[in-house]
Formats: sequence, structure tokens, C-alpha cells
Amino acid sequence: MRKNNIDGGNTFDWGKTSKNYAKYRDIYPNEFYKRIVDLGLCVKGQNVLDLGTGTGVLPRNLYRFGAKFIGADISENQINEARKLSQNNGMDINYIVASAEDVNFPERSFDVITACQCFQYFNTKITLPKIHDMLKDDGRFCILWMAWLPDEDKIAGMSENLVLKYNPSWTGAGEKRSGQSIPGWAKSLFEVKNSIVYDINVPFTRESWHGRMKACRGIGASSLSDEAIAKFDKEHIKILSEVPETFDILHYVAILDLQKKVS
Repeated sequence: MRKNNIDGGNTFDWGKTSKNYAKYRDIYPNEFYKRIVDLGLCVKGQNVLDLGTGTGVLPRNLYRFGAKFIGADISENQINEARKLSQNNGMDINYIVASAEDVNFPERSFDVITACQCFQYFNTKITLPKIHDMLKDDGRFCILWMAWLPDEDKIAGMSENLVLKYNPSWTGAGEKRSGQSIPGWAKSLFEVKNSIVYDINVPFTRESWHGRMKACRGIGASSLSDEAIAKFDKEHIKILSEVPETFDILHYVAILDLQKKVS
């Protein structure tokens, strides 16, 4: 995948880090999922499409609330991991290999469509009209984001600086609290029902935080050489040897819950 406004236009591929992604990026605390359910989303009786599903983190963790899920992702490796994890846990979740731009379902197929950690990769001129059409008349589109705060969390800041040392073009650094948004022209398609931003502490061990950083777009999914990634590994492990074995990383969460407009 390549986008001119992301990582200096360098290519990135989540499929390259699918094993680490499956192991280390299923990190959202229960409060994150409770917020979604409390909005009346992804619950029993609803058909839900999760775009950019990755290893199926959202469908797998919300499965217990009774919705029927389909997960779509551009990476076959990510979908393979999603299917394996779901089957191993006895979950009946359907997955398809498709980009958000190429997903095609009949009009009014879904009660809810979700996009977690991926909306910035979409061609919104293609995807937003499609999402609008695939939603039922009372349907909701939920954009979700969770990111660490490097200016306020020392460990996150140290790790982020090391990623930038090896990949200066990475544009995932320097996150600050902000809400999600959609292009102005899309306001003819959706109206904001809920917009929520809040802080959350996410627990890690040295190993799990190292795995989380290695599975980020700046390292594992990047176009860095194996040699550069190995050097990052060695240096990051050394840095983490000087912090406690367990710790929390300060993140913020942004939820944009959109209601479909019907003309």
C-alpha cells in the first residue's frame, strides 16, 4: 500500500507483520469495547461489517455481544490470521480479502459498519458513498482510533524516537488528542450522533510493548530491510531493560459515531 501523505509516500504492508500483529496488537481494554456497546453498536440482532479488520480484533472481541460480523481487509495474511484466531475460539465470523474501496454488498445490508485504526487509509470519495449505500436507513458508521501519547508518556516517547531513528519518514509519530472527522462533502451522507475522546491506560509487559512497537507501520509493516529491523530489535530491547517489567502506556481513544442520512 502507498499513500502520498503517509510515510513520505513509502510503501507499507501489514501482511509482513501479521504474526506479530495477531500476537501483540489485540490490546484494547474492556472499557474500549464497552463504550462501543453502550452506544448501541455491534450488539445482538445487528449485522456488522468491519472494514480494515486486520486480524479480526474488533469482531473477535465484540463477538460475545451477539452481532453477526463480516470482516474485510486488503491483506490476505491478515485475513488468514483472523480466520485462524476466530476458528480456534469457536467464533462464526466471516472474513473476506478486499480493500474498503472494493467491498461490495447489496444496499441496506448492514446495521453498523466499523473502521478501527484504518480510516486514514481509505479513499473517502469511493468508500463513504459505498458505506452509505450498504447501511440500512437507520444505520451507523463508527470510526475508531486509539493511540499512545508520546509527549506525556516517557516510555512511549522513547520507543517512538527509536522508530524515527530507523525510519525518519514514518508519519505515525507525535500523536496528540484529537477527534475523528470526515470530509465536509460527506456531511450530506452522514450526521454526527456521538463524538467521544477520552484517555485510557493500556497495560503492557516489556515483551508485549516491544511486540507492539515492532508491529507498527514504522517498523514491521514498513519497507525497512531485515537488517534495520534487527538493529531496532536489539536497541529497543536494551532500552526496555531499564524500565519496570510491567507498566501502563497512556493512550487516548477517539470514537466518531455517524448516523446515515436518508433523503
